[in-house]
Amino acid sequence: MIRDTLIDALGSAIEAAGVDPRPASIALERPAHRDHGDWSSNVALATAKTVGKNPRELAQQVVAELQRELPLHVEAIEIAGPGFINFRLAHTWLHDVLADVIATGQGAFGRHSFGSGTHINVEFVSANPNKPLHAGHARGAVYGDSVARLLEATGHQVTRESYLNDRGVQMSLFADSLAARKRGEAPPDDGYQGDYLIDWADEMPDDSDPLEWGYERAVRSHQETLARVNVNHDVWFSERSLVAGGQVAESLAQLRAREMAFDNDDATWLKSTVFGDDKDRVLIKSDGDFTYLMPDIAYHRDKFARADKLINVWGADHHGYIVRMKAAVGALGNDPDDLEIIVTQLVELNRDGVEVRMSGRLGDMVTFDEVIDEIGADAARFTFLSQSMDTRQSVDLAALSAKSMDNPVYYVQYAHARIHSLMRKAAEAGFVFDASTTTDLSPLVAEREHEVIRTLSEFAEIVEIAARERAPHKIVNWLRELAAAFHGFYHDCYVIGDGISSELTNARLALIEATRIGLRAGLDLVGVSAPEAM
Repeated sequence: MIRDTLIDALGSAIEAAGVDPRPASIALERPAHRDHGDWSSNVALATAKTVGKNPRELAQQVVAELQRELPLHVEAIEIAGPGFINFRLAHTWLHDVLADVIATGQGAFGRHSFGSGTHINVEFVSANPNKPLHAGHARGAVYGDSVARLLEATGHQVTRESYLNDRGVQMSLFADSLAARKRGEAPPDDGYQGDYLIDWADEMPDDSDPLEWGYERAVRSHQETLARVNVNHDVWFSERSLVAGGQVAESLAQLRAREMAFDNDDATWLKSTVFGDDKDRVLIKSDGDFTYLMPDIAYHRDKFARADKLINVWGADHHGYIVRMKAAVGALGNDPDDLEIIVTQLVELNRDGVEVRMSGRLGDMVTFDEVIDEIGADAARFTFLSQSMDTRQSVDLAALSAKSMDNPVYYVQYAHARIHSLMRKAAEAGFVFDASTTTDLSPLVAEREHEVIRTLSEFAEIVEIAARERAPHKIVNWLRELAAAFHGFYHDCYVIGDGISSELTNARLALIEATRIGLRAGLDLVGVSAPEAM
């Protein structure tokens, strides 16, 4: 690829200019403004001090070396500002990009292997199994799944996991509330009031244990809802299994052996201050009950036995728990940096300008299913992934239910559907694109065509950045840019018709096939469908 070619050429040139050895890494970026060229490097600025030269002077020497034999596709090299080296390329580099996209194909386009050999456990959703998933779970659910998709696309082995907090007071209250509804009575005042309990009570056989039956019904509800938005976990891990299986006791023994747990005031404590916490934390209370932290420690011990690194996707209300959880991981002997905790910020739902409020126990809960019913699974995924997780999000349900070009997911999917429409019309006119044959791409000289290909050329970089930064919104942004470029091409550039030569038709069919590959690859990473007709 052109980027690797330019980096290799810069390395040789700067070494020839007196920087020996050459830098271990050389930055090469796309300028923010197109009039600065196609690619730019600050290598002279970054290395001039090591050889005692002025950066611009070193840049001049580097350019002189490069001009001895211009790298492939390079038309001109310029020096800008204090020593930036800018490359201007011939259109042929874009033709090579296009050919490479088609040769690579949908299944491999944009993929990397830098994660090969690393197993990452991604835990997300982890909702209490006592009610349906509500709209507040939506953002973390689609985010965790798309992070897993990005990790898989970069070579990692991934386990998708959800943790079931299936013991404790909240489960007893749930069972009591379900049993009350079965008897036709109102739930206890401190129980669960949602209407879903009425429906579940009607389903529950008379001789069932409300706790066990209700628990299984809630888990099934979660799985069915998540499947509607293409989220499927590999593991549903039960907290009860930790206690019953002795893993909590084993974890405490390990902490004691490492002198990371101690007894005081009839309670057992974790030495979390050793790892930066503001105070030591109670593991077992004076009455013998576990705090939330003790089973969580056992759970993370179990996960580290199954994976190299952990990613936890938590809601905004868990922010204060991060330091103590990392401290606990360190106390077990693991590297706290191998546990990455991502906190998703809150989502505000609006409908017709009125905020829709949510509550876990009360009857005004908006379920995740209701959101999917109203705006569709694709719009739900695309929307909740459209912003960085560290920002609050406001979602207009009414706007997202509209099938118009103002709807972001519709805008992108319509580009994919348009491509299939163009392919069908071309076939009717006797033109069928064949990826196995070489197509002459030299007729592609229009700026609209080049804008599409430039956007395609960025995909592999975007995938790498999105995976490393756990940032699926970067894929969403790229999809919107590619769709915009394609819609512009569609408006200005005819594929078939009077005045369009067969050579240009074939070249433009190659362009739209590459665009189809790009759209499909990007949509797969965010878990959104790619319809062929709309």
